[in-house]
Amino acid sequence: MDNLDKVRDILSDALGLGERKYSITAESNLLGSIPELDSMGVVSVITALAEHFDITINDDEISAKTFETLGSLASFVEQKLAK
Repeated sequence: MDNLDKVRDILSDALGLGERKYSITAESNLLGSIPELDSMGVVSVITALAEHFDITINDDEISAKTFETLGSLASFVEQKLAK
């Protein structure tokens, strides 16, 4: 399983998306497209990503661009893992 799939699974689990996760691709918009991804949802996803990948995510590293698409979120995680 690559990081994109892992991030999709974590996003789905944190937001309770169930079977809808299978319709989310790398190009799928996240913010504004997934009702569960509100401010608390973002916090839940960030926390779950940090725990799963054992990375530290600072508040100033997160922006709307990070959560623009599943691909942008996966790229953010890959950048954090590379450090």
